[in-house]
Amino acid sequence: MTDITPELLLHAYRSGIFPMAEHQDDPELFWVDPRRRGVLPLDGFRISRSLARRLRRNDYRVTLDQDFEGVIDGCSDRPETWINPELRRLYSALHDMGHAHSIEVWMEGELAGGVYGVTTGAVFCGESMFSRRTDASKIALAFLVDHLRRCGFTLFDTQFLTSHLASLGAVEITRADYRRRLAEALEHDADFAAKPLARSGQEVVQRSTQTS
Repeated sequence: MTDITPELLLHAYRSGIFPMAEHQDDPELFWVDPRRRGVLPLDGFRISRSLARRLRRNDYRVTLDQDFEGVIDGCSDRPETWINPELRRLYSALHDMGHAHSIEVWMEGELAGGVYGVTTGAVFCGESMFSRRTDASKIALAFLVDHLRRCGFTLFDTQFLTSHLASLGAVEITRADYRRRLAEALEHDADFAAKPLARSGQEVVQRSTQTS
């Protein structure tokens, strides 16, 4: 693959493809265009009773874009990862350009979990998430979905469907359906910084109940 610039990477997302590496130490990247695509309907996020109870506890803090590189490092800190140093560099560059964002969950003063992704138009392309404490990534995802809804996003691309994401409401659609939804979402502009994050998990739960 030729050298990828941040601008080329953003164009790829707008075309419906994304890059991966075979493993962390492989310098080569390849483009991925799944036949079946995972998406999380923004009005279909499932907050179970146990997650609602967890969100209502005030033993954590959630921030926006406060430790983007810390979130990437958390996502790649596992035995097998597709995030190599080149991808880390590219996503950091997109973050500097305002096209990549993170949500961090802090517990007892330490980064306990988070999620990051790429934004273009009214699309959020979720890249990866991690947890160092129980439910930290679920908390991050709940705050993220609430935030995307309030900031005018219409499509949350999860790339692949995992059992974890399916339990939270994600579904799988065809490549053709994804391309159609992508084209529609790219016709609109959403601003990730348009609204502040929810002030509390209770606020997230209340708004989710109202929209579900």
